Amino acid sequence: MNSRNDMVQLFLDFIRPLKAFYSPKRAFLHVGNTGAHYGEKSARMEGWARVLWGLGPLWSADNSGLPAEQQEEIREWLVLYRNGIIHGTDPGDSEYWADIFDYDQKMVEVAALVFSITVNRRELWDALTDGQKDNLYRWLRQMNDYDMPKNNWRYFRILTNMTFRLLGLEWREDRMEEDFALIEGSYTGDGWYYDGNPGQVDYYVAFAIHYYGLIYAEHMEALEPERCRILKERSTKFFDDFVYWFANNGEEIPFGRSLTYRFAHSGLFGAMAYARLDVDYGVLKNLVLRNIEVWMRRPIFDNTGILSIGYGYPDLLMSENYNGCGSPYWCNKAFIVLGLNENHPFWTAEPKAYPYEPVKYLKHPHMIVTHDDNDHVLAYVTGQHLALDHGRGAEKYEKFVYSNQFGFSVARGTSLEQGAFDNTLAFSVKGENRYCMRYGQTDFNSDEEKLSAKYSPMTGVEVISTVVPCSPWHVRIHQITNCVPVTAADGGFSIAQERCFEVTEGAGTGRLKAENIEITEDSAFVRASWGVSGIVAETEGTAKLVTPFPNTNLFYNLTVIPTVTAELEPGSHLLITSVFADRFASAGEMAGQKPFVSVEEGSVTIAYRGRTVTVPLL
Repeated sequence: MNSRNDMVQLFLDFIRPLKAFYSPKRAFLHVGNTGAHYGEKSARMEGWARVLWGLGPLWSADNSGLPAEQQEEIREWLVLYRNGIIHGTDPGDSEYWADIFDYDQKMVEVAALVFSITVNRRELWDALTDGQKDNLYRWLRQMNDYDMPKNNWRYFRILTNMTFRLLGLEWREDRMEEDFALIEGSYTGDGWYYDGNPGQVDYYVAFAIHYYGLIYAEHMEALEPERCRILKERSTKFFDDFVYWFANNGEEIPFGRSLTYRFAHSGLFGAMAYARLDVDYGVLKNLVLRNIEVWMRRPIFDNTGILSIGYGYPDLLMSENYNGCGSPYWCNKAFIVLGLNENHPFWTAEPKAYPYEPVKYLKHPHMIVTHDDNDHVLAYVTGQHLALDHGRGAEKYEKFVYSNQFGFSVARGTSLEQGAFDNTLAFSVKGENRYCMRYGQTDFNSDEEKLSAKYSPMTGVEVISTVVPCSPWHVRIHQITNCVPVTAADGGFSIAQERCFEVTEGAGTGRLKAENIEITEDSAFVRASWGVSGIVAETEGTAKLVTPFPNTNLFYNLTVIPTVTAELEPGSHLLITSVFADRFASAGEMAGQKPFVSVEEGSVTIAYRGRTVTVPLL
């Protein structure tokens, strides 16, 4: 893709399969039969609303240069959604969405609706009868009457009152100030916020807090110039760090919750162009378009063309309890660029690569992020924790490293095979084969060279893990004190057992064979045409290859994990491993870049590429 016309065509192709699944009066969208905690009616309204994140911008821009059949299809979508709004907000209608209540999921979906009304006033407000306007306003006004979580949800009410204000309707200034005060209290500096939980910094900072803030800033600049200036300045500053979560080929790091929203992750870059930030539009364009293209090459749709719950493929195991069948369509946030006319600088710019530093320390999310020439991005993480666990929070936040090429795995049980413990240290009482990884830390530290965490993964076991990035390798130093006999398992990167489809250019196909696997007492390596993954025990431990259950890894439905295990009697132990993975590196490149590890009295020294890092032992 390169032009707005290309993006319009893709978006229409993307949503066209949905047409068969709208309710008779067009107020609900039913695309599946799995459940979410908020129930079926809200789930169907959610699916309906999330398509608006793309349709709203599309309707708002100049489409006169598009082919006649596309213009007609766009008008048909407008009629469909206007009917849905009319029936969904009529309390006497059979397809009424129901009243809003405290902490209601419908509050989330209001944001897409009010944004679409704001940018399409003539079609979605002025075109309504007085009675229809009264119904819509009465329904939306409930946003000011009920409680909502103290996190990014507050922007849903901010945007609602913004729309009221722009339409000349009564709005709640007290609510607006209350909600902005809460958002401001979550600001930690350098463009970073946290989303409700100070120990959790993830994509919600980008595709929620900053995204909504830029919409507000673009439409309220004339009325609130100072607030909007601050919002834009913070987003510009945030870009300098957040861009490191992506590669120039468009592949982002899977990290944190709500990964089923997929290319919503790149939506912020489009919102930056939408709000006219002083950021290189060629870089923004490359990130948005390449990211969407990556996703279009993955098997993320079912056979009817409906977007699935999952990440790299349909997979309920990795989902959260708030993922309904229509939830993945939050990815439409990336289509905000359809609100820019074809002569906008975003569309006229030539896509441009971002000049990444090979190693970047991100203070606020406690990450060291590395980039290489093969577009492999690795985020080494500490200090993250999902306090309110919506599903698999430990795996999504607390592994040692997250890769845009190898992803990570989520457990479907507690055995070594069911747990799929890649890039984490898991423990079981000796002989029981019931493992658990860390969930929560009592202390952590990070700097430009290393990251550490102190934690107790199970009763009777205390651990201090220090990770030293030496990309493409990294070294893990585990200081373990246990009062019960345990088995420890330190997993490397999951790698696919087979490749039956192409994710990126140059990916091989086939299935692992014996010649692809090399296992010695202290090392395990998999070398395939689609990548290399390996682990080396630098101290005690035995290397093996673990075959986890299917559908545990986010990218690949069948994997193996190079792993080092150690039987630990009660006492103090030092486990050190060196770990490697890359999709394009050769075995020779891998061996030649392995760091040198030496254990001395009271410290561990790691030497690599002319650098030395010393880790004190406690």
